[in-house]
Amino acid sequence: MKKVLITGANKSIGFETARQLLQQGYYIYLGSRNLENGLQAVTKLKAEGFNNMEAIQIDVSDEESVKAARAEIGKKTDVLDVLINNAGISGGRPQTAITASVDLFKHVFETNLYGVVRVTQAFMDLLQKAPEPRIVNVSSSMASLTLNSDPDWQYYHYKGAVYLPSKTALNMYTLNLAYELRDTAFKINAVDPGFIATDFNNHRGTGTVEEAGKRIVKYAVIGVDGPTGKFFSEEYNPETEEIPW
Repeated sequence: MKKVLITGANKSIGFETARQLLQQGYYIYLGSRNLENGLQAVTKLKAEGFNNMEAIQIDVSDEESVKAARAEIGKKTDVLDVLINNAGISGGRPQTAITASVDLFKHVFETNLYGVVRVTQAFMDLLQKAPEPRIVNVSSSMASLTLNSDPDWQYYHYKGAVYLPSKTALNMYTLNLAYELRDTAFKINAVDPGFIATDFNNHRGTGTVEEAGKRIVKYAVIGVDGPTGKFFSEEYNPETEEIPW
């Protein structure tokens, strides 16, 4: 049974991604910053008939928490097949390039970029033992420099001076990671789940968590001929899904 760690899996998109992977026979470590919330998520999934999962406390912005999560999972398995870096924060609104404080930038990057780096590096040894390791970094089409510079893009006027750079930086990290592991069995991609109605955006999104989960799962389970080092958004490009950086 292949094993998956999903950060921020106690609710919304992360929770739905866990559900869909459980349906496909994977064992899930539900990462949650607050362990109680993670345990409640496990209870919900058990009520739906699933059993192959457990909650893991992990605050991606805290080095010691990540190390503790690695030690805990290391007691249970020698191999991690899939890592889904889903945990993220928006930083609130409004965010302007003129007024956003450096402290706010640090706060958001601590989770959205540095958190991904921490978790990925902490679990790399377990991933390297998997025959077909997969990493999905949950990004946003709004992190695309190409799209954000196009006045004809539908979201051109929806700028976020802090959140968007954090995801753009995540994309570059994804590219570098995929490059360094290009001659291995790893498949590493950045995936935009879409504009999804969750508490992350005060439920202003137009898509469903089911749609988002499906988009993430697709790249978590891709085969040996699948892509690596790519940026995907089914919502923006339903034909090939690949979008410009």
